[in-house]
Amino acid sequence: MKILIVEDELALGEAVTKRVRREGHVVDWFATLAEARSALATTSYDFLLLDLGLRDGNGRGLLRDIRATRSPLAILITTAFDQISDRIAGLSDGADDYIVKPYDLDELIACIEAVARRYAALPDNRIVCGAVEIDLTRQRVAVDGQEIDLTAREWALLELLARRPGAICSRERIENALYGFEDEIGSNAVEVFYDVPPENVTI
Repeated sequence: MKILIVEDELALGEAVTKRVRREGHVVDWFATLAEARSALATTSYDFLLLDLGLRDGNGRGLLRDIRATRSPLAILITTAFDQISDRIAGLSDGADDYIVKPYDLDELIACIEAVARRYAALPDNRIVCGAVEIDLTRQRVAVDGQEIDLTAREWALLELLARRPGAICSRERIENALYGFEDEIGSNAVEVFYDVPPENVTI
């Protein structure tokens, strides 16, 4: 998945970004609401990890604005606000789940996977297409029972297409799924995955 992290605690932001990337996701991390809004305006994300108490405001405003557009973006609030009223307010504003700081990184990953399963409407987080079986939780793919080794970017591309069966994915959408803001994108970054260089790719 392409995940946007909005967190202004430097050490925590670095730790979360590193761990989420280790799970095979493409990550952009910003510390302010202004930066997050700019990123959301130009990039398609699958998931948002949103802190509430940020330097330039409360993340609930961004949450409400996103939901006002009927965006299908999955949103997990990560915050130090631990009152029941805070949780109710965040969920009422449109968050899919709520995790309170300090939290364990394993717990965070479990929350991300649980929310992602609900959005994909896949109870066991598996996709089967003929002889191909894709395990989205374990990030593994097998053909006729034989597991196939994929690089991180090959997996990101497969996941993008598998989650959108029959849909057309533009070059821009594919590049967004494969690369973060800090990554350098080569002129043939997408074409290397295909025998031919289609402008739009479907599976």
